[in-house]
Amino acid sequence: MNAKTNIPPTSSVQAEAFNTVVIGAGFSGLYALHRLRDQMGVSARVFDIAGDVGGTWYWNRYPGARCDIESIHYSYSFSEALQQEWSWSERFAAQPEILRYLNHVADRFDLRKDIQFNTRITSLVWDEKNQLWEISTKDGIIARAKFLIAGTGNLSVAKKPDFKGFENFKGEMYATGSWPHKGVDFTGKRVGIIGAGASGIQAITEIAKEAAHLTVFQRTPNFATPIGNMPMDPEVEKQVKTHYKEIRTKSRNSFGGMPYDKALPSAIAASAEERRRVYDDCYWDGGFRMIFDSFQDLLFNKESNDTAAEYVRAKIRERVKDPKVAEMLTPKGYPYGTKRPPLETKYYETYNRDNVTLVDIKATPIELITGHGIRTTTDEYELDAIVLAIGFDAMTGPLLSMGIVGRNGLTLNEKWADGPHTYLGITTHGFPNLFFITGPQSPGVLYNMPLAIEDHVEFATDAIQYLRDHDLDVIEPTLEAETQWGALVDSIAQQTLLPGTESWYTGANIPGKPRVCMIYLGGAPSYRKICADVESNGYNGYALSRTTTASA
Repeated sequence: MNAKTNIPPTSSVQAEAFNTVVIGAGFSGLYALHRLRDQMGVSARVFDIAGDVGGTWYWNRYPGARCDIESIHYSYSFSEALQQEWSWSERFAAQPEILRYLNHVADRFDLRKDIQFNTRITSLVWDEKNQLWEISTKDGIIARAKFLIAGTGNLSVAKKPDFKGFENFKGEMYATGSWPHKGVDFTGKRVGIIGAGASGIQAITEIAKEAAHLTVFQRTPNFATPIGNMPMDPEVEKQVKTHYKEIRTKSRNSFGGMPYDKALPSAIAASAEERRRVYDDCYWDGGFRMIFDSFQDLLFNKESNDTAAEYVRAKIRERVKDPKVAEMLTPKGYPYGTKRPPLETKYYETYNRDNVTLVDIKATPIELITGHGIRTTTDEYELDAIVLAIGFDAMTGPLLSMGIVGRNGLTLNEKWADGPHTYLGITTHGFPNLFFITGPQSPGVLYNMPLAIEDHVEFATDAIQYLRDHDLDVIEPTLEAETQWGALVDSIAQQTLLPGTESWYTGANIPGKPRVCMIYLGGAPSYRKICADVESNGYNGYALSRTTTASA
């Protein structure tokens, strides 16, 4: 079916023409707009459903929301002046501070004047005749552009609840991914939270301090490790700012985009004493050091991974007083790091509180949300409020939610019916002049996101500039290049432990979603070299063409 037939007439909506339209005003959209408008001098407009800038940090305001990469690294590197003038108050910034940072960026570079907020995009359709993208809301076409950059993020479309009876609940209902901006007061209330992934772990720790009683409904326990947060050390900040250039280079040359360089080759090659020393250092130093800065083979060698997994399990048993609760919190059946490892602050100690109850909903599934709480197969829990921390339709979900239609009426949903097909994780055959930032089959979610975003924005905008410089209008990956890239991504994935785990990395958390590893697992340095080679060879793997009708 050609989705163009579903586009309503423009009615009173005035469609404007731009060189490039960007969807999303988070880290990706802000940098893309700055680069297009201020550095390249082309017309650009950003559209976002939110009421202001921030992307995921605009929506995720739940208690405890915090970055899991050190603030000094989880930030833009494109402006030396910006790096020098901004100071972080904590080692790992909380949501309000990250949002203030993004507001500062928007103000500093005067970006808001070219951003249209409160705008829900319902379709993005390639106009074959005019070689343009048509951007529409429910009211009609609002813009046309030669190029389209989707900066919609990897975790911006929430998973739909699959529990019966939500409409019956008479109490308060909240979701971590769309938290009320005014905040929520749980004082004196009986609260239930469904989900104990990264967001749930952060929220559980804070809600337990406030609620009269908190009941945690957990399906799968996680390998959570300490975040190691603390106030920013002025001396550390001074040293970082003095050597930011070298630090950013070191970050981009590391597997995960952080300047870690202590990882030893193999956990099983080390002695038991050396392994213990390395794990102790990484565990208590915080961040992602356990997975990225301990041993290089944890994601590739099951025997090595077992040593890290058992170390974390032992820590859980040490920190939780009740052996039965500790056992419920101890992850089994999948290797450490094959789900994104959550970071925590006294999470396990939370279960030592008298006002916290843990319910294993894998053993006793939720049957129904009643008018007054949650009923499992064995018990009923009366609640005043329910919090959903059930995760996201990750990586492909945000792109598939916007009604993207390419050549010959082919929808992206049809194209990706059996999983994502991309070239470099940023473009897809049949959808010309479309770039998606940190998309599926890129290193995105296993790479420090702001740096990954900068890499992708620069690849997309450099490609646009290349077309301008060479009097060209259209760039599209060849089917051959796309097929080869997919084979490479899959072959690398099969050498790791990730494909065997039920996780959002593979789409396994969404019923009916194709099961495929959606991450390039060759590491950031390898990926960056591949992209650089593509650019230096005149965009090898892409078909470039000139038309006489295109305009914007």
